Amino acid sequence: MSSPRIAFIGGGNMAASLIGGLRAQGIPASAICASDPGAERRKELESTYGIDTFAENTQAIASAEVIVLAVKPQVMQTVCRDLAAHLQTDQLIVSIAAGISCASLQSWLGEQTPRAIVRCMPNTPSLLRQGVSGLFANGEVSDRQKQQAEQLLSAVGVALWLDQEALIDAVTAVSGSGPAYFFLMIEAMTAAGERLGLPRNTAAQLTMQTALGAARMACESDVEAAELRRRVTSPNGTTEAAIKAFQAGGFETLVTQAMNAAAQRSAELAEQLGN
Repeated sequence: MSSPRIAFIGGGNMAASLIGGLRAQGIPASAICASDPGAERRKELESTYGIDTFAENTQAIASAEVIVLAVKPQVMQTVCRDLAAHLQTDQLIVSIAAGISCASLQSWLGEQTPRAIVRCMPNTPSLLRQGVSGLFANGEVSDRQKQQAEQLLSAVGVALWLDQEALIDAVTAVSGSGPAYFFLMIEAMTAAGERLGLPRNTAAQLTMQTALGAARMACESDVEAAELRRRVTSPNGTTEAAIKAFQAGGFETLVTQAMNAAAQRSAELAEQLGN
């Protein structure tokens, strides 16, 4: 697929990650531009990626096929309303802002003109191009535009399409907030290792490398995680003792409760931000 001209509104970390991923895929700098109010940030984006940058959002979108809204949710309404009069009818709008529904974006971008909108929920490992994103397209998005959105998010990891926008809340609970769950586990295992007598640095390295190795095994295996767990859990062995302790403490129930809380909060924030 030929490279569409992509304009990023906002030049923060996630936007920079996407720009870097696109450039690494061979997308020419001439096909990408960004706007940001900060002069230093614009200079950094220009020197790092060779792209054009603008202080004004309307300048960035002038000739773009794809417009990536990468601003904070709290300012999204203002940004969209300022852009509305300057948009072309065939431009694809991609939002990576958490908690902003397609309906809210459509309203703020001008209810009288239907907009092709893709809403995305990436996660922070996207900064290392190891992310995963859930994507939802509204009814105005063409097959070609879906390809463009998928190409964009695939530049920083895995892109998965959703059939229902409401599932964005579940994606937020699983992968959007998910890295923090694993960081918490790393914290706890490191602290426990230290209490068992290991130097803190050694406990941390053992924990992090184990997490990395287990994740790679799960990703690259042709069997599910439950089977991998069974394969390393010998009867009456050390792993079985630990697993039984986890389960006695209600581990699975606690994980379910935590993710339900995240999904519920995601829905609440979407309602608040959309008003």
